[in-house]
Amino acid sequence: MILVWYLLNIYFNIFNKLVLKAVPFPYTITTFQFASGSFFITLMWLLNLHPKPRLSLGQYAKILPLALVHTMGNVFTNMSLGKVAVSFTHTIKAMEPFFSVLLSVLLLGETPSFLVLGSLVPIVGGVVLASMTEVSFNWIGFWSAMASNLTNQSRNVFSKKLLADKEETLDDINLFSIMTVMSFLLSAPLMLSVEGIKFSPSYLQSTGVNLQELCIKAALAGTCFHFYQQVSYSLLARVSPVTHSVANCVKRVVVIVSSVLFFKTPISPINALGTGVALVGVFLYSRFKKVKPKAKTA
Repeated sequence: MILVWYLLNIYFNIFNKLVLKAVPFPYTITTFQFASGSFFITLMWLLNLHPKPRLSLGQYAKILPLALVHTMGNVFTNMSLGKVAVSFTHTIKAMEPFFSVLLSVLLLGETPSFLVLGSLVPIVGGVVLASMTEVSFNWIGFWSAMASNLTNQSRNVFSKKLLADKEETLDDINLFSIMTVMSFLLSAPLMLSVEGIKFSPSYLQSTGVNLQELCIKAALAGTCFHFYQQVSYSLLARVSPVTHSVANCVKRVVVIVSSVLFFKTPISPINALGTGVALVGVFLYSRFKKVKPKAKTA
């Protein structure tokens, strides 16, 4: 399952970047990806592959803010991928633990250990070092990736809060599924208002894009997008949180290396060092986050 997770993630990033290079419409592409996910989710429920949720209006109201930040998180990620190299976007996204710690302190009242705080130093330092020497550096791409970190970690913190509520009957797969469908409904009008007029068959023909080839790549990206997230949730139910965190760290390394090789992205030694330092910090964070403080003896 880990290998499938990695392969789906690699192919998603490659096909998604190719589509974004051909048509730089992040809102449209994000909506298409949510539409793909909604199709597979509906199929899952119709075929009874997973129990359908029965929710009240109050529960939908609680999930709506999650769907909103989930939507914006994916829009910001696609905006970044459209502006800078895939490897650089994922290097910036290595700062997710920084935002996770910050939001956990502010919203959940959790106090991080000194080991966890210490692991943030190489993460931040490595990202700064990599950014200073990045050939494809672009401020829109940089801040879009940072914004995706903030929105995605906000989603994770609020999801944790909702799943921890004993009164709720949602499991993680149905929560993710409802979020995806709601995100599609939220992103569609956003797409039409921002990019709807530009994105048309006549526009695509005027740019010389092969429409059939583009649709195939977009469909593959949308399919990989949904299933790599679904496999990640299923994997989390079968392994320990520590194993999942470490596997997620290694996944980022695999995605960065594979994208560099596929797109022949120029990488300087200092840039590679910064990326490596940041990823080591992420690995240390994933280990230290699960270390339980020793109980004080009387």
